[in-house]
Order: sequence, then structure tokens, then C-alpha cells
Amino acid sequence: MKYIPTIGLEIHAELKTSSKMFCSCKNDPNEKQPNVNICPICMGHPGTLPVPNEQAIHMVVKTGLALQCEIAPYSKFDRKNYFYPDLPKGYQISQYDLPLCQKGKLRIGLSAQTGERDIQITRIHLEEDTGRSQHLLERPEGTDYSLVDFNRAGVPLMELVTEPDLHSGQESVAFAQELQRLLRYLGVSDADMEKGQMRVEANISIRPEGTETLGTKVEVKNLNSFRSVQNAIDFEIQRQTQVLGAGEEVNQETRGWNEAKKETFTQREKESAHDYRYFPEPDIPPLTFTPAFIEMRRLEIPELPQAKNSRMQREYNLGEKEAALLVKDRGLGEYFEQVVSELGSRLSEEELAKRVKLAGNYIVSDLQGLLAGNSVEDKNFKITAENFAELINMIATNKISSPAAKSLLKKMFETGGDPSQLLESEGLTQVSNQEEIERIAKEIIEKNPKAVQDYKNGKANAFQFLVGEMMAKTRGTANPETVRTSILKIIEG
Repeated sequence: MKYIPTIGLEIHAELKTSSKMFCSCKNDPNEKQPNVNICPICMGHPGTLPVPNEQAIHMVVKTGLALQCEIAPYSKFDRKNYFYPDLPKGYQISQYDLPLCQKGKLRIGLSAQTGERDIQITRIHLEEDTGRSQHLLERPEGTDYSLVDFNRAGVPLMELVTEPDLHSGQESVAFAQELQRLLRYLGVSDADMEKGQMRVEANISIRPEGTETLGTKVEVKNLNSFRSVQNAIDFEIQRQTQVLGAGEEVNQETRGWNEAKKETFTQREKESAHDYRYFPEPDIPPLTFTPAFIEMRRLEIPELPQAKNSRMQREYNLGEKEAALLVKDRGLGEYFEQVVSELGSRLSEEELAKRVKLAGNYIVSDLQGLLAGNSVEDKNFKITAENFAELINMIATNKISSPAAKSLLKKMFETGGDPSQLLESEGLTQVSNQEEIERIAKEIIEKNPKAVQDYKNGKANAFQFLVGEMMAKTRGTANPETVRTSILKIIEG
């Protein structure tokens, strides 16, 4: 029997605030020393009172608006009661029946063939994060314990819940990646999954094709990479298919993901809302939002990824692939637009379009290769937008050949030097003197008689070998087309 998977996601993102959610302790995800960013409030000592972080509330409202959510005019915090070693209070301040945001959507696109579609968002609410348990691999003999670091306890945590609108691991990853991009554009979270700043939980069920009633839901917790999201969902779909195929029933439960074994495993039975004994947080008054407040948050929203992608293709005539790369890396996209602004205001529309295209190609290919995963926003990145634009203008005016441009760009990347000065000091000025090029071509041909004979015998690769030798001899400074013409002229003349 064929089964249809149904998937809903719960995504947690730590917010990029300066302090924690209900106290003034530092929110520092890079802190290495355990249990230093703590105080009586986030440790839940008796007699302490929480004070909501206004910046975190603004961030969630802004995120909700960007996702076309309805913003609640009235909201409140609730206590979610459960015991776990990394939960210092014995409860978590969260939101239950009156979240900040409801009924939004986010558009995803997998490919040109499948097109785009909207994934509906049920709610977005705000809560505090838990601490971090450290399960030691090496312990003294005869001991069995774990350690707890409470630096993260109380950090503002945004939770987004989708409708069960997804149907595969691939779709789920596409949604999570699109959300990560949006959070970074808004500046509300770095959403770095490797650092635990964004965690995904997937609710997965399958139903026989042709039926409408959803199957039994299984939740897979704490997926901390896009690869884990896809692999865990795909595995769980296959596991549930095998269970039903064997005539058995799928248990409603919470499962974990074993990255080493590439399989899910049982953790506990799935709790219901009543198990958490939610009740209104007595120490925090309700929140009321005026239309003016909501409009102020709307004005803080920058150009978002999907709108930027469309604009860059339209405004700069970029291909879909190039635009997607520049949108994916916000810093790289902004750098590209800075370079474009430096190309020159007196160029014809046609010539400017040509140079813009050239700049885009060099940035998404050659420059990204040199960056090797680092960012143009890094303090060690040395090429100014003005110098990059000057390099593009040199290429466009044939002052420098394409191979020499790659060498020059590498030098600029290493030194941050001005391209005009490096051009002279490195001897990369394009050789355009016809007599000089023909002289070098004769020298190459005389040294490689076998390659010349192979070319005459119809081996095209032999000709490319001669061109390569010529470009190597001139260190890439000769115009490649002139080189080809000169070699052909001498061989055939």
C-alpha cells in the first residue's frame, strides 16, 4: 500500500538580544566558561521576579509581520510545568493559548519543475530557553553523571509552529532554510544550527493514499542540522511504512535521532498539553499592543529574501542561480550592490549592464572560491567595493585578460592592494602588441613540434595545449583570442 506522509515542524530560534528574557544576564552564545552568565532570577531562586525583555518582544512581533501573521492585540505569558535537570525553576515561562502571532505563511520553492507554494504557520510564541546538559563520554571509573551549564537558561527563544503542510524531508529542509534566511535578514537571530541557535522538531505521520484521516503522530526532537532534518524525517517515514505494512500500529511517542546510526529511537510517550499543567504566569502582567506599536515594528522590516531575489533578477538581469547565491549570503549580496554603485555613472545603459553581469559572475564564482566559506563582512576581508569595481572595469576595457584578472584578484584578496598598482608591480598588464605576441607564439611552436604535428593530424587538444603554453609564458597577460589567431597564422602560414 502507498502511504502519504504529513509533516508539521516546530522550530526554535534563539533571539539575538543583549540580555536574557526575564533578567539582565548577558546573552552570549560564544561564552565558553560554564555557569557565569547566571543570576537568582534565571536560576529560579525564591522571591525573585521576572521582567520581560522588550527587545525580544519587538523581534517576535517583527518576525510575525514578515511572515504575514496576525499580531495579537492582547497576549500573556504562561507557566509550562515539567521537571528536567537543565530547567532550574522546575517550570518554563512560555505562552500557551494567547501567543504573540498566529496564522502566517512562508513560501518555499524546491525547483522550477515543482514550483512554489505557501506553508501555513499556526503560531509564533516567545519563551525562555533551558540550560544545556553535557553528557560526558569519559568519566572516572564507577561514576555515572552529567553536567549542566545554565548560561543558556533564560535566553529568549522564539518558537514557530507550522500547519501539517509538508510531505517530505526535502520540503522540510527547504522551509527551515528559508526561515533561517529570513531571521538573519531581520537581524533577530543568527540561527546557527551548529551552535544550537536554531533547532527543529518534526511531527510525522503517514496515512494510506486515498484517505483523509491523518495517521498517528510521532515527534522527532532536537534536530540540529539540515542534514539531520532530512535524514530523520525520511527514516521515520520509512519506519512507519514498515510498521503499518507488518499489520502493526504506530505508537504516539517522542523519538530522538541517532546521527551515527542514522535512525530514530524511542525516548518517551508524547505528552499532551494537560501534562504540562499550563496556567497564567502570575508574576508578569498581560501584554497589550496598539495598532501604532504594530505599525512601528512593520516599518523596521528590511527588504526580505524573496523580494530581494526578484528585484536582483529584474534590476541587474542576473540569472536565477546567481541571484539565489547573492540572496542566500546577505553580506555578499550587499557587497555586490556596493560594487555595482562604483562601476561608473557615465556608462551607457548597455555597457553598465555588461559590467554588472561581469561583476556578478566574478563575485559568485572567483571571489566565493577565495573566501572558502568565510564572509565579506569578516574583518579580515581586504578588497573594498571600489577596488573590486576597478578590477571589473579593467576586464571590461581589455586592459587585463581573464586569466590575469584571476591572478590579480587573488593578490587583491591576499593584500587588499589597489588593482592598478598591483597590475604594474606584478607585471600583469595585458600584452596587446601583435608583433610581440607572434614572436612568443613562434617560440612556443618551435619548442613543441609534436603538438603542432598532432594538431595538423586533427587532434584538437594539441591546439589547446599550445594555447595553454602561450598563456603560461605570458603569465596570462596575452589576449586569448589574439593568441589563438597568432598560433593558427604561424602554423597554417
